[in-house]
Amino acid sequence: MTTVFLAAQAAGQGAGNMSFLIMMVAIFAIMWFTMIRPQQKKQKEIRNFQNNLAEGAQVITGGGIHGVVRRIDLASNTVEVEVAKGVTLRVDRGYVFPDASSSAAQPQK
Repeated sequence: MTTVFLAAQAAGQGAGNMSFLIMMVAIFAIMWFTMIRPQQKKQKEIRNFQNNLAEGAQVITGGGIHGVVRRIDLASNTVEVEVAKGVTLRVDRGYVFPDASSSAAQPQK
């Protein structure tokens, strides 16, 4: 009698494991589409902005300083950002991001 009971219990666990696996795959898919994928798209947009950076573009540095690009040095991978009249900062190009308040940073439709 106990052998039949143990066999029935083992058969029931197989179906439970399959539903658990399906649920875990579904949770991963939901996380992918709601968290990971949008973040990757945003990072790609920022990378494109940094690669296509032009003089006169309004930017924000990694430290939160707003300014305008005055010169780009591709050899040293730096950007000179004017933060006030006559005051320029030399910043690594990887720490320059689009200014959300400027119209150039808004996505085109």
